[in-house]
Amino acid sequence: MSLGRPAITRRAAGAAVASGRPEAIVRVHGLTKRYGSAAPALVDVSFSIDPGEFVAVLGPSGAGKTTLFRCLTGLTRPDAGSVSVRDQDIYRIGGRAQRAARHEIALIFQQFNLVRRLTAHRNVLAGRLATVSTWRVLVGRFAKSDRQRALACLDAVGLLDRAYARADELSGGQQQRVAIARALAQEATVILADEPVASLDPESASVVLEMLHAVARTGVAVVASLHQVHLATSYADRIIALRAGRVVEDAPADRVDAQALEQIYARDTPVGSPA
Repeated sequence: MSLGRPAITRRAAGAAVASGRPEAIVRVHGLTKRYGSAAPALVDVSFSIDPGEFVAVLGPSGAGKTTLFRCLTGLTRPDAGSVSVRDQDIYRIGGRAQRAARHEIALIFQQFNLVRRLTAHRNVLAGRLATVSTWRVLVGRFAKSDRQRALACLDAVGLLDRAYARADELSGGQQQRVAIARALAQEATVILADEPVASLDPESASVVLEMLHAVARTGVAVVASLHQVHLATSYADRIIALRAGRVVEDAPADRVDAQALEQIYARDTPVGSPA
């Protein structure tokens, strides 16, 4: 079955983003957010994400990663700054245009956010909700093309044989792969993965990150918040590091040095250790 994009393949070591710089799909400019009288969660954060980039966002607890992701998705409105998807500022548009812009972004969560009593196939079909009429959703009537698309996405993440298993019958790694398939079914141009491997064992974490890297190779921008530096440098093309709400590093993953890591994490935190 075809996904309409190049087939997902195993990550090749040293794979690089295609030469040339495409037009950025996401632009963040001057993002600032404060909660009450506390220290600001984000301070003048700016960066852009290109199609096909796999960007890891690093930082210790309290660095601002969660607030950043909430601002990127429109769940939290910043006090200042902008988030643009395909040059559409999601905070300055409304109605159909805003829904269309947000449909460009798919979310993957640490706790998978699957409906546990539904099959993997039905969970993946949730990625098609924006294109399906309300009555079809209510009665569970999806077009044949949508059902086939969902199966193709499960096939792409190696779970076609588990398509009709309930989500609560799957391992944690398998559930996160279902979440990736759901994002593929949405046909988003950006995937935001918030701590996607924090609840997984090392082997399952590697499988999930390889799949996210492979998805990026199809032209989808992938942004994942991680704690483990060694995973970020192994799978991401680029690292954006936050500390106290500010960007302290934004560089290709193979050029982030020990001194930068000391700034990202406390000096007594060994390089590569989770924060």
